[in-house]
Amino acid sequence: DDALAEDLGPGDITTDSVVAPDAVAEGEIIAKAKGVVAGLPVAALCFRRLDLRVGFEQDVEDGDRVSKNRVLARVSGPAVSILKAERVALNFLQRLSGVATLTAKFADAVADHPVRILDTRKTTPGLRILEKYAVRAGGGANHRFGLSDGVLIKDNHLKFQHEGAAAAGREYADAVSEAIAAARAAAGHLQKIEIEADTLEQARQAARAGADAILLDNMDVEALAGAVRAVRRLNKKIFLEASGNVSLRTVGRIAATGVDGISIGALTHSAPALDISLDLRPA
Repeated sequence: DDALAEDLGPGDITTDSVVAPDAVAEGEIIAKAKGVVAGLPVAALCFRRLDLRVGFEQDVEDGDRVSKNRVLARVSGPAVSILKAERVALNFLQRLSGVATLTAKFADAVADHPVRILDTRKTTPGLRILEKYAVRAGGGANHRFGLSDGVLIKDNHLKFQHEGAAAAGREYADAVSEAIAAARAAAGHLQKIEIEADTLEQARQAARAGADAILLDNMDVEALAGAVRAVRRLNKKIFLEASGNVSLRTVGRIAATGVDGISIGALTHSAPALDISLDLRPA
């Protein structure tokens, strides 16, 4: 509704002045490039929020891989309504299909390894639920939806614990132990606690402190492999997540280190839109 209101404003001057109010249209939504589709139900809703008389029939499903020039869906009904909703419907569909397509490329690159491709909270404000849905359509998995979903203690948190400025001078192991204890006291019994570690020694200390998961941040592949081996020797059940400097060129090597998950902000903050168009004609 917000997106339609943003685009329409007081009204569509072009359509209302040029198109006959009783004109009927039909047409196809077509992928102009190969990719993975996501957002067809959202596109359908854009048309139907303006006019329930608009028909929308999908030729494919979200998560399907499509070739260039593949028909994704067919629309029919009052031309004025279709034209007014066209841009918003395509914006959602192109954006979400772009996220799904990029996610699928990463998932394909690690298909030989038992690792999850994870999203982050680096999403477009207001569109998080849709973008995370698109990640799943592309074969990825969701990290936290929001801050209330789980505990992820990062280096900046450790600098500002209840001890205030004194926390900055303490040993990492002490800070982590105290942070985990505080988080366990506040979190629900089913919520896991994850700790960020930037070095091999920090990863060991986080494991000894009782973390359920460790975020291995911005490590090169060699350091990452060493951290995985070290933590596995201490506790094989800890979930190990790699993050930072992940690209399609490096993700395969990162997966080969034995991590359980690889989180990639680019899935949602840098995915190029999939080129999709609507070709209309009089019915």
